[in-house]
Amino acid sequence: MLNLLPPPNFQGFDSSGKVRIYTRHLPHWRQEGATYFVTFRLADSLPAGRIRELAYLREQWEQRNPPPRNEAAWEALTRTTMERVERWLDAGSGSCQLRRSEAAALVEQSLRHYDGQQYDLNAFVIMPNHVHLLVRPYSDCDHPLERIEQAWKSHSSRNINELFGASGALWQTESFDRIVRDDEHLLKCIHYIGSNPRRAGLNVCECPRWIREDWRRLGWQFDDS
Repeated sequence: MLNLLPPPNFQGFDSSGKVRIYTRHLPHWRQEGATYFVTFRLADSLPAGRIRELAYLREQWEQRNPPPRNEAAWEALTRTTMERVERWLDAGSGSCQLRRSEAAALVEQSLRHYDGQQYDLNAFVIMPNHVHLLVRPYSDCDHPLERIEQAWKSHSSRNINELFGASGALWQTESFDRIVRDDEHLLKCIHYIGSNPRRAGLNVCECPRWIREDWRRLGWQFDDS
């Protein structure tokens, strides 16, 4: 059991509550009031060989799990995919444009833009080629997570391309997101976000990271031990 008070406005996944699901390459679950652990990455952050490996993984999964597919099967695919992607991202492939402090600052600016208006931004880390964060949209109807994610990408892409004198797609189209199940899962997500620089062989000061002050006061903070 955690010896922490729940952070403000956090609620875990309600297994008996209404869930909206839409599917692209992976399924995305939505629930009113939920907090999400989100990962999005630069378009060039995975080599072509890794992309083919993911396609093969999906093909094999589809053969083993013919329709109708249940939630457990989808969850297994998402977990396996994310484990591989996280490991590959931390290897530092691609242009790693977010290593430049000016580019990372533009991403942070985008993340904070509608904080307190459309969503609560609760924690984040900006890695050289990807971003992890915790966010709670205020309304799945008026401000669904996918629309919020698109706004972050569109705004930061425009500004970063201008910074580098570049054009074209900056971000990979689909993001990874999972509903945070409960307090224990939340703490694991916070620790994961905070320790990502070290897992990638970087100093924590090289990667902007942040957690809400009202969460920190209650003991919800990165584990730097």
